[in-house]
Amino acid sequence: MSDSNTTDVTNPSTFILLGIPGLEAAHVWISIPFCTMYIIALLGNFTILFIVKRETSLHEPMYYFLCMLAVTDLVLSTATVPKALSIFWFNSREIDFSACLTQLYFIHCFSAMGSGILVAMALDRYVAICNPLRHSAILTNPVVAKMGLAVVLRGGLLTLPYPFLVRRWPYCTTNIIPQSYCEHIAVVKLACADIRVSSYYGLFVLFSVTGLDLSFIALSYTQILWAILHLPTKDARIKTFGTCGSHLFVILAFYIPGLFSFLTHRFGHNVPLHFHVLMANVYLLVPPMLNPIIYGMRTKRIRDRVLQLFTPKGT
Repeated sequence: MSDSNTTDVTNPSTFILLGIPGLEAAHVWISIPFCTMYIIALLGNFTILFIVKRETSLHEPMYYFLCMLAVTDLVLSTATVPKALSIFWFNSREIDFSACLTQLYFIHCFSAMGSGILVAMALDRYVAICNPLRHSAILTNPVVAKMGLAVVLRGGLLTLPYPFLVRRWPYCTTNIIPQSYCEHIAVVKLACADIRVSSYYGLFVLFSVTGLDLSFIALSYTQILWAILHLPTKDARIKTFGTCGSHLFVILAFYIPGLFSFLTHRFGHNVPLHFHVLMANVYLLVPPMLNPIIYGMRTKRIRDRVLQLFTPKGT
């Protein structure tokens, strides 16, 4: 006897998302931090966009990049968390095949964009600290626009083959995805075909995006650290190092869980599945929550505007 999980089909009409396999009994409790982080991400990133749009004095490269990152964070978290919460709260595990492909594309596309924006922000910090007198001359508005366009095009084009590769494979064993969202390699592993093309292309995207971006970020922050160590006063060194240290923390929070999830799909066969899935969610949940706090609220000019917004006049 066959059912929806073992039907012999080329393209199933739906996939079944399990949420956090092995922790089904705790789904309601797991939903609490998920929902909290999502609300913080929404409020924080929309606040950043509102403040920068409202204050013309913030129309500078650093804040433009921050707005790009805020949009990326909003898309990433909104593409994944609502469906995860519907699984946790209502046991709504089915996702339409086309919806799965759309979610898959948005996750990988905007993850690549987020990585590119972090590179652009690292370059901005490098110029601001290592060559402050030429910052406005180097990072002009046209240059920032071209960098933003390059980030969008790279992310959009490099991940465009993903849904087409997923669609071409036959799925004749199961349509159960042991995750809370559709991820490229998690879906193609269900195919009853030779998926080496998808696997190799995924590795190519990993090294051409994450590998190159991490190299540029490491190079930028190495130069920044060298410049910080040569600042004239101890207070200036501590202040600048504290700012860059918090930025590096957010960068690591973005890359480490993502790399862990990607490599675990291929090589981490002994990693507990529930731990793998939790880590796969961390890199889509934690950075969108932290970015507006670290990059926004720790930036004095934005913090002052937020306080002005919520402080009654005359107090």
